[in-house]
Amino acid sequence: MTKTVVVYHSGYGHTQRVAQAVAEGASAELIAIDAEGNLSEAGWTSLNAADAIIFGTPTYMGGPSWQFKKFADATSKAWFTSAWKDKVFGGFTNSASFSGDKQVTLIYLQTLASQQGGIWVSLGQMPSNTKAATRNDLNNLGGSVGVLVQSPSDSSPAEMSQGDLDTAKNYGVRVAAIAAKFKA
Repeated sequence: MTKTVVVYHSGYGHTQRVAQAVAEGASAELIAIDAEGNLSEAGWTSLNAADAIIFGTPTYMGGPSWQFKKFADATSKAWFTSAWKDKVFGGFTNSASFSGDKQVTLIYLQTLASQQGGIWVSLGQMPSNTKAATRNDLNNLGGSVGVLVQSPSDSSPAEMSQGDLDTAKNYGVRVAAIAAKFKA
């Protein structure tokens, strides 16, 4: 059996809701990065024991939140010993704008995973890009590197697009399945 962990920071609750959907799909443990950018020792232990790690962060000003960046910098302890080498990785992000430069954040997460010696899992879902497409369709923002989610700045987490949440859940399933293949 593989162990998948979703480690994320959420500023307003939207990214947390996406993390929950990803974790549901992956049957994963959720680990929140706190408001100061820290994890508990138990959180670090879970990450080190994981077969797959899925990163999540809001996109603020074209990149990950400072809290996620602080966490990412702290992963250098794992990097020094190649502790996360050959783990399976994935990622997701959320912003208020349809673009919001979310792709930059996903590339940041992919680069972090690559620096750790990890294996990145793409979204693996075709975009919903026809005239008939709606926000309730899978991959309605047309991502490929990871999960892209859009939440209007004046919306609550309860008002998030079901298409985004379903895309996130399916991605969790995909990452966990690929991690299982690598472990087999």
